[in-house]
Amino acid sequence: MNCKKLITAALLAVALQLQAQEQMYVGGDISLLPTYEENGANYMDKDGQKITDLLSFLKEQGMNAMRVRLFVDPSRAPSAHKGQGVRQDLDYVKKLGKKIKDAGLKFMLDFHYSDTWADPSKQATPYQFTIVNKPAKEYIYDYTKDCLEKLKAAGATPDFIQTGNEISWGMMYDSGCKLEAKSDWSGYKDTNWDNFSTALKNAGKACREVCPEAKIIIHTEQAANTPLVTDYYKRLQQYGIDYDIIGTSYYPYYHGTLVQLNKTLTAFETQFPEKKIMVVETGCGYHWKMGDNETGYPLTYEGQQQFTADLIVTLKAHQNVNGLFWWFLEANEYGLNWNTQRVTDNWYNASLFDNETGRALPALYELKNFSEGSAGLSHLSVDGFDDGYWYTIDGIRSLSGPSRSGLYIHNGQKVTIR
Repeated sequence: MNCKKLITAALLAVALQLQAQEQMYVGGDISLLPTYEENGANYMDKDGQKITDLLSFLKEQGMNAMRVRLFVDPSRAPSAHKGQGVRQDLDYVKKLGKKIKDAGLKFMLDFHYSDTWADPSKQATPYQFTIVNKPAKEYIYDYTKDCLEKLKAAGATPDFIQTGNEISWGMMYDSGCKLEAKSDWSGYKDTNWDNFSTALKNAGKACREVCPEAKIIIHTEQAANTPLVTDYYKRLQQYGIDYDIIGTSYYPYYHGTLVQLNKTLTAFETQFPEKKIMVVETGCGYHWKMGDNETGYPLTYEGQQQFTADLIVTLKAHQNVNGLFWWFLEANEYGLNWNTQRVTDNWYNASLFDNETGRALPALYELKNFSEGSAGLSHLSVDGFDDGYWYTIDGIRSLSGPSRSGLYIHNGQKVTIR
């Protein structure tokens, strides 16, 4: 066998190995963790042993990524929203983001582009965006770039960036970026897509300039309506929106059964095969009912764990799904004096800790099964192919870099060029 054939055979074997070990990301949104810790919340493992470092504990349970929301100026949020946990300004996120990175975890930054909650019912233009001499759809570039530069300088460079939170209906509604559905809810009208796409392009441009290695996520919450949400991402294609990952919320008490989620995930994979998919928000109650709809799972520890196990089975049936994040993972009011130390005005009872005992719930330990067998490309080294050259799987070696799309080995790592 000649040298070229030897290189080709070796690279094919390496490529197959790397594909089999593709990184899976599992974790949760922990945006209120510093506040819980400051107020003395008592975190314990399932056996009642005190947890002294929650991030290290979560990492030991197989988690490898954490998500944090960012508001523009949460001091302007309504008092009711502050009581729900709206407080994450840039200084707050810099500190928490650095803590996540220092713990050896990936950091997902969730831009809300609002002074308060941004979700389907409300996407209010932040005050800062209204007092500058630029339309909001353009100023979003300046704001995004400034935030990312300051996060990088603080040692909190994001690995994933959501340019908006649950933006199925657009963002900054009162700035001309609100979308509308057709009368039969099968897709969208053309209303405001030009404005909305301009805002997304400008946000994405800032991400690419400041954090070129980060993956951009476009986050929607319409898993219950497959025709509508697939029309959404088709329109992103038509407008040339630059992003990497389809992000979806999935709560069984809002978005239907796992059968429905599976239908939407299948549509995503079929119609957008080049995109990875992440469930960036999920949750299920363990005691009191959440939302208006029944989930099909009992409101017990075991019910929450079974939901988690079934969700993981559903997700792992889809090759393009590589992320699972539990929302408000860290909620835990145990050990606090509710007269003086409460973190939120009402208990969130779909956490992975019991508010009444402080103990980690079985579902927390179940989550590791999502990433089981995932080694992580950032830690792989391929002997013999870390000499600075770019190798294609057909044995061609180049020092100058890829000239076309495809799978390459470079400095001991798999690199996909699209």
